[in-house]
Amino acid sequence: MIVAFIVSLINGSVEITTSQILNVDTIDETKRQILINIRLPRSIVAILVGINLSLSGAILQAVMKNPLADPHIIGISSGAGLFGIFVMLVKSDADNLIIPAAFVGAMLAAFLIYVLAWKDGIKPIRVILAGVAVSAFLGAGISAMLIFYSEKVHSALIWMIGGLSARSWNHVEIILPYTIVG
Repeated sequence: MIVAFIVSLINGSVEITTSQILNVDTIDETKRQILINIRLPRSIVAILVGINLSLSGAILQAVMKNPLADPHIIGISSGAGLFGIFVMLVKSDADNLIIPAAFVGAMLAAFLIYVLAWKDGIKPIRVILAGVAVSAFLGAGISAMLIFYSEKVHSALIWMIGGLSARSWNHVEIILPYTIVG
């Protein structure tokens, strides 16, 4: 991770060497701004997202006691996606609400999966099957929203796919508390 972090700071359309990174005060202002305001926050966001994804997978597998319990397979990602996209499409100026809305959507999807899988206790195969059904249902909801709000589809698709372009210190501030709690 450390090597990838350093490589992400060095590589780009403007050449910045490792020695320049270590001595930020000695480089010209343009390279300094590129390093501090573009490459550094983007690299930190990538690290935080990686930490959060690995934590969520490990926690989910530990709670479900099932190595197949993946957020995509059992529908939790679809719940998060539906609620996150809803906030993006309906209230496009509320960037800070996307993550809490996605969290609420994920929790509601998990609750729905639990309710559907319950029958005299929880069995891993029922959780997986209920999750696949919930994932398909919520995925249809996502598709419907993208059709009804077709003029805003691009930003929603970029959010669903993920990406690190145009990430700033604001994005670091948004995701850092969730990483610390995780």
